[in-house]
Amino acid sequence: KDAATQLDQLDSAAAYIKQLRARIEDLKRRKQAALSGNTVGCSSSVSAGDYKSQTAALPVIEVRHQDGTLDVALASEAGRPFRLHEVMAVLEQEGAEVVSASFSVVGDKIFYTLHSQALCPRIGLDAGRVAQRLRGLAAAATVSTLLT
Repeated sequence: KDAATQLDQLDSAAAYIKQLRARIEDLKRRKQAALSGNTVGCSSSVSAGDYKSQTAALPVIEVRHQDGTLDVALASEAGRPFRLHEVMAVLEQEGAEVVSASFSVVGDKIFYTLHSQALCPRIGLDAGRVAQRLRGLAAAATVSTLLT
């Protein structure tokens, strides 16, 4: 009986590994398609005509909160970048300690990723409030670049 359950567990593990490999391959294809501008194989494909309307939606602000950590992903135009120190200040004012921050430039877009954790896990973090403040920061930066 014990051997049968071990074999079942091994079969389940093997099936799970195959599933993960398939997902990795799918994600690699989607990444290559996104980097090359080709949308074949993407689940949310964008036609060439819709591409310009979607890129006009920059900046993009995405805040995820899970188990006392807060992950922030930002995307902006190269001509209107986020000021990383201001983004970090917002996170710190909201009770998060920034663990890591990075950015990359791809074409005329800048992508930022910040990982943080709650200074006081019992109090926690309000992802909605952080996102709202970051949208305000982006709006203020847009207004200031339009005025100059």
